[in-house]
Amino acid sequence: MLNIARWTMTHRRFVVIAWIVAAVGIFAVSGAVGKKTASDFTLPGTGSQHAVDLLKSRFPAQSGDADQIVFQARNGRLTGNAYRATIVTTLARVRDLPHVTSVDSPYAPGQHAISRDGTILFATVVFDQRANALPKAAVNRVITTAESARSQSLQVELGGQAIEQAQQASLGFATVVGIAAAIVILLISFGSFTAMGLPIATALLGLGAGLGVISLASHVIDMPDFASELALMLGLGVGVDYALFIVTRFRENYRQNGGAVQQAVEDAIDTSGRAVLFAGATVVIALLGMFALGISILNGAAVAAAIGVVLVLAASLTLLPALLSMTGHRIARPSRRDAARRTGAAQPGFWLRWVRLVQRRPVVTAMLATALMLTLAAPAVGLRLASSDAGNDAPSQTTRQAYDLLAKGFGPGFNGPLQIAVALPAAHDVTGLPAIATGLKSTHGIASVATPRVNAEGTAAAIVAYPSTSPQSAQTASLVASLRDRVLPPIEHTTEAVTYVGGATASQVDFSHILSSKLPAFVGVVIALAGLLLLIAFRSLVIPVQAALMNLLSIAAALGVVQAVFQRGWLSNLFGVQPGPIDAFIPVFMFAIVFGLSMDYEVFLISRVHEEWQRQRDASAAVRDGLANTGRVITAAAAVMVAVFAAFAISGNRVLEMFGLGMATAVFLDALVIRMALLPAILQLLGRATWALPRWLGRRLPRVAIEPEHADPGRPYVPEPAFEASS
Repeated sequence: MLNIARWTMTHRRFVVIAWIVAAVGIFAVSGAVGKKTASDFTLPGTGSQHAVDLLKSRFPAQSGDADQIVFQARNGRLTGNAYRATIVTTLARVRDLPHVTSVDSPYAPGQHAISRDGTILFATVVFDQRANALPKAAVNRVITTAESARSQSLQVELGGQAIEQAQQASLGFATVVGIAAAIVILLISFGSFTAMGLPIATALLGLGAGLGVISLASHVIDMPDFASELALMLGLGVGVDYALFIVTRFRENYRQNGGAVQQAVEDAIDTSGRAVLFAGATVVIALLGMFALGISILNGAAVAAAIGVVLVLAASLTLLPALLSMTGHRIARPSRRDAARRTGAAQPGFWLRWVRLVQRRPVVTAMLATALMLTLAAPAVGLRLASSDAGNDAPSQTTRQAYDLLAKGFGPGFNGPLQIAVALPAAHDVTGLPAIATGLKSTHGIASVATPRVNAEGTAAAIVAYPSTSPQSAQTASLVASLRDRVLPPIEHTTEAVTYVGGATASQVDFSHILSSKLPAFVGVVIALAGLLLLIAFRSLVIPVQAALMNLLSIAAALGVVQAVFQRGWLSNLFGVQPGPIDAFIPVFMFAIVFGLSMDYEVFLISRVHEEWQRQRDASAAVRDGLANTGRVITAAAAVMVAVFAAFAISGNRVLEMFGLGMATAVFLDALVIRMALLPAILQLLGRATWALPRWLGRRLPRVAIEPEHADPGRPYVPEPAFEASS
């Protein structure tokens, strides 16, 4: 780390110019090449994937996304000639648009697409690709063409997966709010515009290069459309945090060494820089742990987020030292408080007083902190993982309007039709289709069944069945399972046809089931890898176990808050959300990211405590001095992260709001309750046992130091023995 710091300071102008050119250049190239959105959302081995594969190979016209255009008459009935002419003309124009394979007219026989009172009807638009693979421009043309029929007497709304994705809100506003909040917090923390600007500039340049690399990487690995947004959210937060840790240590070193900028930068990179590097590695490990889930689209999101973290980490360790060597004298001038502290006139700081209070009452502090976290985590026991539907969209969005109209005219299940893909036993052998349709109609939970469609070769058929409950309902998930396990197998045996239950709703049911079943393995892999890193770095059996348990406590408490607000509806008026299930990927992403971020604070605090332990061999003094020296910067870093995530919690998108609230809650609780109360209380109770390691294990572990042995020449260094007794 010293060599990196010295090289970047020696070539500081080159480093700064290189970063600017690289960030601008990569971003420009990626803009010219464009980003490729993933089109390979597969769920191998599931019924919905078998349905997709069958229709793709035998019935391509029915294999794409199926969305709805919903019409409502404000006066009269839609069966009248005037309304009918307008609707038929509009649907004909939609049918001629690119990527549209067919439009089912509601007036065609057997469609059952007109409500009983005749005031609401819908047409089904079938695209040639699934929603995640459709160009946004093509979907927007469908929306514009359909909405052109709107008038004072005719309401037109659109719903479905493709429409939902095309209508997603931009994250520009949330990003600006997050950056503005981070600027205010850093300005308060540093009291200097220059000092505030360094973490922001470092994070933005690293993030700019990272987003460009992500766009280029999307041509090599499949990435979902939200990959860049995830990398932006995470990269902005950790980028500012990493730079904040290093700048804070630089200012401390500068004021202690009498104003030697180069030495202060070297010591900052050699201490906090090591901790930042280790913390960034744990974040990347936690993100890449999502490969254990075996879902391609999540792999792409994990890679994108990891790229963002790696680039802002690289900027913190190379660009920041160069900038500090240029501006160090201006950002680290001693304040009156610092002068008073050196002369002994100042009173002990807040964090020193706080840690002394914790150390006087460690049992009470640990019990209160644990009780609070368990109370907040309690609602997570009732977590129901599913995919929230358009009924949770903002009331002003066309997807929500279409959802409400379909539910009003036909029942909530019409918002999430099931598509039954049928492989016929022989060409043009359709004798079994009536039995399949009859079996579907007689199943409890099915509201209606459309007329079967057969491909030109007569080898496959598609049947649309409409549930009586909404797509996100637990009853709909049970219906999918019932069709697959009880209803369709006997009919298959009789007719020799092979059936698969597919469609967007069934895919979401399968997606939730896969994530739920693989989540324990994912959690185990991430905890094991992170624990191994901590064991090697700190050579302690206690620290990895403590980190895993406390990080899990933070995540559980955050999920409890998310469940209470978004599923139970507590404080729903304050957040403006409708109660519904928790999207299945939210706990996965929250665990990966929160675990990584929690490790940031863990490593930064424990590395300072470990540094003091190596010098003093006094466990209580190590906890006291470590927390007193890092409390302010950890809370400032957490405040920045909370501000960034909280900004996304007001984005207007339910999934982003859910994710933003969960992340902001987790970081807040982890930094204040876990790191500032529970962790020092537990370390105080354990004392010297914290650093115990059997000799046989110590001999087999490689030695990787997070902090240098002589970080502070003013204090003597006491070598660490191969085994530390627990007494």
